[in-house]
Amino acid sequence: MIKILYITSEIHPLIKTGGLADVSGSLPIALAQLGADVRMLMPYYQAIHTDLPIYYKSTVRLGQFDANVLETQLPGTAVPIWLVDCPALFALPGNPYTDAQGRDWPNNAERFALFCHAAVAVAMDRAYLGWRPDIVHCHDWQSGLTPALLSLEADRPATVFTLHNLAYQGLFSKATWLNLKLPAALWHPQGLEFNGMMSFIKGGLAYADHITTVSPTYAQEIQSAPLGNGLEGLLHHRRDVLTGIINGIDAEQWDPNTDTNLSRTYNAANLSEKQHNKTALQNRLSLPVTATTPLLVL
Repeated sequence: MIKILYITSEIHPLIKTGGLADVSGSLPIALAQLGADVRMLMPYYQAIHTDLPIYYKSTVRLGQFDANVLETQLPGTAVPIWLVDCPALFALPGNPYTDAQGRDWPNNAERFALFCHAAVAVAMDRAYLGWRPDIVHCHDWQSGLTPALLSLEADRPATVFTLHNLAYQGLFSKATWLNLKLPAALWHPQGLEFNGMMSFIKGGLAYADHITTVSPTYAQEIQSAPLGNGLEGLLHHRRDVLTGIINGIDAEQWDPNTDTNLSRTYNAANLSEKQHNKTALQNRLSLPVTATTPLLVL
């Protein structure tokens, strides 16, 4: 049985700011159904909500912090979620990345650097969990340092980095780099350095054994400007290990025959109820109620 450690900064339904949470809440389930032993790792934010119990597993020293590893489950599944509990960095109001006013937490680099160190500790079985993965699957800049740090380890697991949004790169100053006390071997133009700054996302793009992104078309587009956001050269250089995979739909969550968010459910044999849903949405949004006007909703 292949063992996969899934590293993500958000998981639906525990906490969500965007599409990353949706993928994280469904892809591990599909992998488990294919026979993989999947364990997930995420920071233990103050805003996390789950009705399932959370258990203490271990404590690991990460720099100046003692971080607890807690365990819960992905609701409705047997997939374990390990939560990195470091209250000084993660027990904050607001969402995973910003405060209640939408401003980035000023210590985001320190927060997610510690998260990546925790991921390495788990991956190398130094977190006292008695489990070691074959593959570490990281997502977006918040986990980008993990493949870079693992590249310095002997007898390490393979790494995959999935790029969801290249516009968010986790860029921080050289002073921040120095404060984080990361290995000097990672600071160079082919490593974490990017125009004199530190780039978390380059840790994934430069060091992962394989890179995936959300579609074959996007995988081609990011190899040139402007969608490459300054990293097109690196992505083109690594094109042989870059794969675009179209995100699949969660057929259970988005089944109109059972979706409780709809005014009325429907299926292929009963499409007439779609008109009722259209009317209900027009009323809710104070739009003119017309049967013939197309209604597109994003």
